[in-house]
Amino acid sequence: MGNTILEMRDITKEFSGVKALNGVSLTVEDDEIHALVGENGAGKSTLMNVLSGVYPHGTYGGAILFKDRECSFKDIKDSEKQGIVIIHQELALIPYLSIAENIFLGNEVHHGGVIDWNKSIDKAAGLLRKVGLEENPTTLIGNIGVGKQQLVEIAKALSKDVKLLILDEPTAALNDEESQKLLKLLIDLKSHGVTSILISHKLNEVEQVADHITVIRDGQVIDTLTRGQDSFHEDQIIKSMVGREITDRWPERDTVIGDEVFRVEDWTVYHPQQDDRKVVNRASFNIRAGEVVGFAGLMGAGRTELAMSLFGKSYGRNHSGKVYKNGKEIALNTVNQSIEEGVVYLTEDRKNYGLVLINDIKTNICLPNLRKISDKGILNLNEEIVKADDFRKKLALRCSGLNQNVENLSGGNQQKVVLSKWLMSEPDVLLLDEPTRGIDVGAKYEIYTIINQLAAQGKAVLMISSELPELLGMCDRIYVINEGEVAGCLNRKEASQESIMKTIMTHQKEIKARKSL
Repeated sequence: MGNTILEMRDITKEFSGVKALNGVSLTVEDDEIHALVGENGAGKSTLMNVLSGVYPHGTYGGAILFKDRECSFKDIKDSEKQGIVIIHQELALIPYLSIAENIFLGNEVHHGGVIDWNKSIDKAAGLLRKVGLEENPTTLIGNIGVGKQQLVEIAKALSKDVKLLILDEPTAALNDEESQKLLKLLIDLKSHGVTSILISHKLNEVEQVADHITVIRDGQVIDTLTRGQDSFHEDQIIKSMVGREITDRWPERDTVIGDEVFRVEDWTVYHPQQDDRKVVNRASFNIRAGEVVGFAGLMGAGRTELAMSLFGKSYGRNHSGKVYKNGKEIALNTVNQSIEEGVVYLTEDRKNYGLVLINDIKTNICLPNLRKISDKGILNLNEEIVKADDFRKKLALRCSGLNQNVENLSGGNQQKVVLSKWLMSEPDVLLLDEPTRGIDVGAKYEIYTIINQLAAQGKAVLMISSELPELLGMCDRIYVINEGEVAGCLNRKEASQESIMKTIMTHQKEIKARKSL
């Protein structure tokens, strides 16, 4: 550990008279990884947006000292000139540009105003080697996975001579292997003089790499823990985050499983652009009333594609196979048809596909359900408020009011809005894709409780998750998906992380044997 590189003193930030930050002070040492944890809406991202100039000097109270100099950043470019670079949870990359173009966008390598492409590509290749990414710099961003895109963002930061790197939920969309690669990179960067501030809800990762952990709750610093001096145990961090002990991560429920509600047979889907590529291959599964069924699999296994293709054929082309509800074959050719049949899909990407961010809470909740609150095509605005407020209360939605835009809600509350809009449609089958992605442990527990309530009502629930402990804690059965196929099905007693991985490995050998014939 070295000297202090950053001091934030008594930072106060208000939005519409509500204090998002209330006298927050933070000290970060040189050459360390400093973790920032807290519930959704605690103020973590707001604090980092103040630091990086997203919220310019004059819009907040308090002082920022970087390398013993007081700073008054007007915008992000201002902070980047000092070596402070932020990587947001929603990556700021352009999919139609190459890796090299993205790395130097706004910071082009040029001579006399003309971009030097050869030098750009050579420098980009050097930066990619530093972050351990073996990709051609001319490859389009849209052709590489999210894990690799995170590494490109870090390469982009290194191109700006970064001294303090801020990462907001960098592993939220990554699998375990990709997450470990990114965490190892942060440790390596630390050894080369780059200090990092890591915002994460994955407390096991925080325990693994952080030198200090600062806990924020309700816009205030609650505690700062130091490795080697304080307990880094997950339970202690959670207690500081939520203000109480969570003795059981998975809320108990009395499982009463009824008759089969939803069945899919030989479902096959082709890639939307590649005519001969099967993304889902003859997948079959079923869900019974009151049952929570999980989909486990590695990143890219086809779980999301399978669920999306069932919801009004939202993904893929040349769909084939049969879908049954309560023993009767149904057609799910459009989204409207799926909703009418009582089959809904909660997307893994709530900000792009689940919500209209610039609209308010009541509009988002009622948007797929306009027929329920209208008469002869005329919207009943009073009924809209009544219905939306009903779900606000049922799901304990934390907001300033129903007219608050959803873009200003925390991730956990945004997820509750998405759940509300589908619950208002009174579905029988819920396809939940990463329902707790990017939300804190307290909000996760609330989502789990809602899922259990749905099961208790006799709903058929499908739960896709990249977190195996989550599936093991919540599901009655788990289907293992691999390369677009159902590799196996495990009941609650036989399911474990080891048995799931063994099922994947066995299936991969079967696929390899089939291809060799």
